[in-house]
Amino acid sequence: MKETFNFKNAGNAETLEINFGPQHPSTHGVFRMVVQLNGEKICGLKPVFGYLHRNHEQIAENLPYAAMMPYTDRLDYVNALANNFGYALAIEKLAGLEVPERAEYIRVMMAELARVVNHITVIGFMLNDLGAFFTPLLYAFRERERILDLFEEITGSRLMCNYLRPGGVKRDLTDAHLAAIRAIVTKFPAFLKEFEALLTKNEILCMRCQNIGILPVDAATNAGITGPVLRASGVNYDIRKVDAYSIYNRFDFKIPLGQKGDAYDRYYVRVLEIRESLKILEQALAKIPQGDIVNKKAFPLLKMPRNFKPPVGEAYARIESPKGELGYYLVSDGTPQPWRYHVRAPSLINLTLLEEMCLGQKIADAIIILGSIDIVLGETDR
Repeated sequence: MKETFNFKNAGNAETLEINFGPQHPSTHGVFRMVVQLNGEKICGLKPVFGYLHRNHEQIAENLPYAAMMPYTDRLDYVNALANNFGYALAIEKLAGLEVPERAEYIRVMMAELARVVNHITVIGFMLNDLGAFFTPLLYAFRERERILDLFEEITGSRLMCNYLRPGGVKRDLTDAHLAAIRAIVTKFPAFLKEFEALLTKNEILCMRCQNIGILPVDAATNAGITGPVLRASGVNYDIRKVDAYSIYNRFDFKIPLGQKGDAYDRYYVRVLEIRESLKILEQALAKIPQGDIVNKKAFPLLKMPRNFKPPVGEAYARIESPKGELGYYLVSDGTPQPWRYHVRAPSLINLTLLEEMCLGQKIADAIIILGSIDIVLGETDR
């Protein structure tokens, strides 16, 4: 059956409806935009998703708590470690588990490395969406590969890491691992300086991104937008500061903010956030203590048993993932499986204002705006 969309100017002989996706390189995944055009001007846009639905939440409600950790990798498949972090926090909050100091530092370091990977990747793809820049994407992937090599060495996998555990982490960092992280932290600023010299004041980038896709503060806050998209509109809100989860209150870092909330601000805020992540990594490397990497009191065998049964209750834990607020809601009925499991996915929430940001823009601008939001369909559809 043919789908119908209630566009404001539907039936107008001067307008044209076209589809982008669901299989289209500009849509960053299995995603569809139905766009109504008057010439090249956008007068309506409807995002259509659901093509990648994998029944994630229902699967979780039929698996033991520990067995669900690898499935979280598949949500935002660019940021498996961030997904692990949020889910581990939810279980720990539900069961009252403490995390050893060394494990907390390792978690923060891995999460911030994942943030660097995410931001450098989305900047590369966003610039590729402009249709004029391909070299920056290759530069971004070169640096990304170096961090993924480290992830593979530590976790055993480049993308689907399955590294965090409730009460700790799966494997300790050796001196060689710490030295490799230190080398990345030392060398990355030089690359970022080169990257910025090529791009930040580039005439094409400025012309195509400035004053494009402006997101007003009121609209962003009313819709629950979070992450770099919100901060690019000038809202000082970062869950690492607001909740101070894990040990983030021990680190000195700033929250970069934009001024206009346009596509350019969304680009530049991510560049600045990479610099702040490097600061956090530098401080964590200097302070990381010796000790256990898992709560031995709760788990003497150093892993969560399959029949682990948290007390009856509910818990919501959230983190500042590279895309925004990633939250996990768990309800326990005292059995080894959660009675209810729900994911608050930032990609889905941030996508809700795509039409508002695109109205009045040109069709080529819609591609840039979508890229600047930074969605991953794995967590959008779940």
